[in-house]
Amino acid sequence: MPDIASQQEPPGDDALMQAWVHGDVMAFETLYRRHRDKLYRFLVRQLRNGALADEVFQDIWQRVIAARGTWQPEALFTTWLYRIAHNRLADHWRAAQHRPPPPEDADLRTARIVDPDSPERQLSEFEQRRQLQLALEALPEEQREVVLLRLEQELTLEEIGAITGVGRETVKSRLRYAMDKLRTLLNP
Repeated sequence: MPDIASQQEPPGDDALMQAWVHGDVMAFETLYRRHRDKLYRFLVRQLRNGALADEVFQDIWQRVIAARGTWQPEALFTTWLYRIAHNRLADHWRAAQHRPPPPEDADLRTARIVDPDSPERQLSEFEQRRQLQLALEALPEEQREVVLLRLEQELTLEEIGAITGVGRETVKSRLRYAMDKLRTLLNP
């Protein structure tokens, strides 16, 4: 089957959708480019909220993609696309009616939420990891080995003993001394 998106005269939406159903990815890209701006403007005008329009826009196109295997040309593609948009908007408005209003102090509550990806927090976590790495490097080799085998590899004391060639009690002792040194180094 020839690539329908590359023919000379622009194919209709239904032909593009049919080609995409049969695997022509370029046909879908053409459909998307053809309808994305108008659909997005429609959503922004309906919702009056850019972020919400972005979310609904993505959801609509995901539904188009999900319907690829079951799509039948019973109506024009634009009619079908805007029917999906209409239904998605109806779902939004229905959910909004059942959603309680936000508390009066919602902005204050939101401002107090710690951003887990803030640069300060990331730097702090990096510093903690770096301090732990330095503390591990400061341990004697035998102690560092048992700590890493226990904590990173989650091996039992017996398994560590078999690997290092020492008894279970020696492994236990090295682990205890190593943990004491790590506590001292990390909590001066």
